[in-house]
Amino acid sequence: MAIHQPVKDLYLVDLDQSLEGFRNFISSWVLMRQGKTIVVDPGPRATIPVLVEALKKLDVKKIDYILLTHIHIDHAGGTGLLMKDYPDAQVICHDKGIKHMVEPAKLWAGSLKVLGKVAEAYGEIAAIPKDNIQYQQSVQAGPLEFEVLETPGHAVHHISFKLDDLLFAGEVAGVSYPFDDGLYIRLATPPVFIYEVFKSSIEKVAALNVSHFCFGHYGYRRDVKAICDTALNQLDNWMAVVEKHHRAGTEPFAEAVFDEVLKNDRGLSLFSKLPADVQQREKYFCFNSFKGMREYFKEK
Repeated sequence: MAIHQPVKDLYLVDLDQSLEGFRNFISSWVLMRQGKTIVVDPGPRATIPVLVEALKKLDVKKIDYILLTHIHIDHAGGTGLLMKDYPDAQVICHDKGIKHMVEPAKLWAGSLKVLGKVAEAYGEIAAIPKDNIQYQQSVQAGPLEFEVLETPGHAVHHISFKLDDLLFAGEVAGVSYPFDDGLYIRLATPPVFIYEVFKSSIEKVAALNVSHFCFGHYGYRRDVKAICDTALNQLDNWMAVVEKHHRAGTEPFAEAVFDEVLKNDRGLSLFSKLPADVQQREKYFCFNSFKGMREYFKEK
């Protein structure tokens, strides 16, 4: 278990998986400020014991709020299990996701269908008591007031949470990797993908007055403008390359797109410096994003 403290009162808990390459990828955020404890995206069921151990090490006796940026299994799947240890916690989730977290059977089945063995490694989604989950446009935790921002794109129910100059951004600007020097960005645009919606959410985040950017995957950064600029540049670049190969009927499609963006994409410029197993993980998710973009053009 690793606990990082990027700024005062804010902790990042690593939730590394047994899956090859799934390190420096899944994490949970814990904010302990002015007598309140907030957990953002507890992670999948399989790693809840790790999170609970970390919370005990941080001497957390009570969780006031659990904030879910979205209900995908790797972010929210273990929330119900976490509440066995912290039953007073109130969960904030987009209203489109609430029913799936209260009765997660359909969400679990969909996760298995899309992710297969990855979903099995994450573990079955745990149900949340219906009286403990709601949607709010702002979250008041004592003196702390979180602004809830709708940021669809990665998912139709994706939201971000802003507290002063701190932003918990989920996957609105994609996935990062903790390099000491340089920025790695990889967008996550799975089906169903709508370009205009995805771009609008990145632009919304770019316009915020924040200086602390907390990724869902992975880590903390302060170069918010560079993050958003790189994500927007990557979005348009990938769209252009995907459309070109889609129109040309290039096969194998995903491989061709990947080879081209590796050569010309700012966000992937550090790809070769990733550990080999992490490269394989990232390539897998790139292919999934290309599929989402291709489906967008098929509808045009």
